[in-house]
Amino acid sequence: MEELTERQKVILTLVTHEHINSASPVGSKVLVEKFNIGLSPATVRNEMSFLTDQGYLRQPHTSAGRVPTEKGYRFFVGRLVREREVPLSSRRRISHQFFQMRNEVEQWARLAASILADQSKAASLITAPHPEHALLKHVEFISTVGRQVLMVLVLSGGELRQRIQSLSEPIYQERLSNIGTFLTKRFQGNETWRIKNNLIDMDELELELAGWVVDEMERADSMISGEIFFDGITNVLAEPEFNDTEDARKALRVLEERTMLHDLFAKTIMNGEEGTVQVLIGGEGAWEDLRQYSIVLSKYGAPGIAFGTVGVLGPMRMAYGKTISAVRFMSGLLSDLVSQSLYDDKIIPSSEVDL
Repeated sequence: MEELTERQKVILTLVTHEHINSASPVGSKVLVEKFNIGLSPATVRNEMSFLTDQGYLRQPHTSAGRVPTEKGYRFFVGRLVREREVPLSSRRRISHQFFQMRNEVEQWARLAASILADQSKAASLITAPHPEHALLKHVEFISTVGRQVLMVLVLSGGELRQRIQSLSEPIYQERLSNIGTFLTKRFQGNETWRIKNNLIDMDELELELAGWVVDEMERADSMISGEIFFDGITNVLAEPEFNDTEDARKALRVLEERTMLHDLFAKTIMNGEEGTVQVLIGGEGAWEDLRQYSIVLSKYGAPGIAFGTVGVLGPMRMAYGKTISAVRFMSGLLSDLVSQSLYDDKIIPSSEVDL
């Protein structure tokens, strides 16, 4: 890669910032008049021409200014961007919102998606915490209609799984509750294989319900990630890049294609470290449907126990500094919540709410 001079880095930074804010090509005259950089328009044009030749900028039209290319954005994010820390008042407000629902694990991902979409002004992608290996935390059986029973299974790390099954004959709720308590006490903290190898000294009904638990835990083990939650899709569709109806359809298709998103998470996040932020620009040559987008991703969770993904999707012309900071903050907050859920649903002291 051609090493850029400090002046060229400044010009690339200013072109990128201005294009992010205006969504329009940026000319040399704008840079000289707006940013007072102490250079003549001719000098700036020469440097912009060099950056174009090197693939950092492109010229959409002959008489137009320049916009960053994928290479330009990558250089900007990797070498030039400055994170904008989430304001203290916002961190306190968000932490308090999670504190209020600290025991409602199934709501964490929904709340995180809503907050992150608002913070980034883009689309948020959040996966619920998912165990690396399913470990039983708690199970309940609830009689519903006739012979049907709802199994509510909670795994270590907070993942909640529900399933309705039918028994050969109706069973009183008291008996179902006792079996749930018995299985929880006997197998709490156990992996699927250990439970399967210890299904002894049980009556027929206990064995049947324990089999339900094993089947559901095997399903959890086979999944790449937890349920995906979205928010802020309208933020993306409102961007100038997606004014065209066909472009809007493509944007929706990207967000609705769960198989592609699971593949994306598996290849970019699952083997990474918790809290590390990754920025994917233009699909990175691997995902053609993402050519118009950038995605900022981070893994959260408790190492070796449970994990999830925090992400923001928007046009390549996104506010990277602000978005990276918001994703990093949310990843850390969710990691703390998952870790705390592993220790007997420990309550967060009020003194720890303010970051």
